[in-house]
Amino acid sequence: MKVLGIIPARGGSKGVPKKNSKLLAGKPLISYTIEAALHSNLLTDVLVSSDDDALLALAKSFQSLVVLKRPSQLATDESPTILTVKHALESLKSEGKEYDAICLLQPTNPLRTSNFIDAAILKFKQTNTDSLLSVLEVPHQYNPHWVFESTKANTLKLSTGESQIITRRQELPTCYFRDGAIYLTRTNIVLNEHSLYGTSISYIKSDPASHINIDNMEDWEQAESLLQKKNF
Repeated sequence: MKVLGIIPARGGSKGVPKKNSKLLAGKPLISYTIEAALHSNLLTDVLVSSDDDALLALAKSFQSLVVLKRPSQLATDESPTILTVKHALESLKSEGKEYDAICLLQPTNPLRTSNFIDAAILKFKQTNTDSLLSVLEVPHQYNPHWVFESTKANTLKLSTGESQIITRRQELPTCYFRDGAIYLTRTNIVLNEHSLYGTSISYIKSDPASHINIDNMEDWEQAESLLQKKNF
């Protein structure tokens, strides 16, 4: 299976200004994801897509990395990620390079390792699904079987649509949420269905002790602390 690693990196950011180039524990945030991707044994190629010239210059300092200038209309807060992925695939296809799948690696997950990337790709190959997501377990108090929605009558109903609530925590099914570290999708699903998911989705569990998805300064500070402990 030929897998293209895609690292999307906009120049702008609201939660943490210019976070992709901001120094985290001494080096640019995006560097952690680039290094993990380049050390993967199962990614065929790795591409950085950015609208920002400084980020593109930083990416070019790494060997064996494809660097792609992203159109500004694909780099706004409202721009869907799927368009960035399709732009990357179509750009490389014009150069005669085609892939069976893409592996989306967002720079906001600096603790993701090359071993974890390879484990995800290996499981993706074995499960033969349309896509694979990295996930974390939903804490029991937020399990969808215990989550309520408000109604027009100003009452509550279970979000699952069930009529009876599960009363014992031990009887709750295990539920997961996507953690943003890894998205693996078959190329035909991206191009033909305009989707990163398809209809069949497998998963790999992240380690909650070494996972962070940076969205604001509180996350940034937590990432600094985790990196110091792990000595990355």
